[in-house]
Amino acid sequence: MTPAPTRTPDHLTLALPKGRILEEALVLLARAGLPLTMPEKSRALRHEFPGITLLELRNQDVPVYVDLGVADVGIVGKDVLIESGRAVYEPVDLRFAACRLSLIREIGASGTIGRVGTKYPRAARAYLNAQGIPAEIVKLSGNIELAALTGLADAVVDLVQTGGTLRANNLEEVDVLFESSARLVVNRAALKLRRERLRPLIERLRELVAADQLV
Repeated sequence: MTPAPTRTPDHLTLALPKGRILEEALVLLARAGLPLTMPEKSRALRHEFPGITLLELRNQDVPVYVDLGVADVGIVGKDVLIESGRAVYEPVDLRFAACRLSLIREIGASGTIGRVGTKYPRAARAYLNAQGIPAEIVKLSGNIELAALTGLADAVVDLVQTGGTLRANNLEEVDVLFESSARLVVNRAALKLRRERLRPLIERLRELVAADQLV
């Protein structure tokens, strides 16, 4: 195993999730003064740049790496952040990768919700408790909508972007648990130890997001 390089106080370790958020995050970070060029077709998971180490992770692992201090800063969806339960500082809503976590049922379904299928058991349980619904939660990994169509569950809790998949499968949103988008997350200790790198980055990202909202 290759050891992690020794970091100077002004060196940042950045955790980004693979996929669409990674691509959009790199564009935004370049505008903020961090031009990180990823090599094409590389299978490397750790990339070294002057003053920055970039870690490519699964979505669900970004809050873990940031919370435990392996990464100083990361970008991850609010849905993943809430589900993780990790105590990281969340200074900026980056406003991309927008979606919502919703309670979904077959169109016209009106019976009691006794079982809910979801990839988000923590968020689902908090919602059901708040609504006074004592339903069983079944954790699933993919094709969550199918649980409602096959009778595995009376409802599902899943992410919705355009709603096209729901319409194609005779499903509808019954309620929205919360809106989600990409968030900048920071390790609380790193915010103090590396404040000279992190504070300007946070402020620059806030400025860029605010400017984009005016366009």
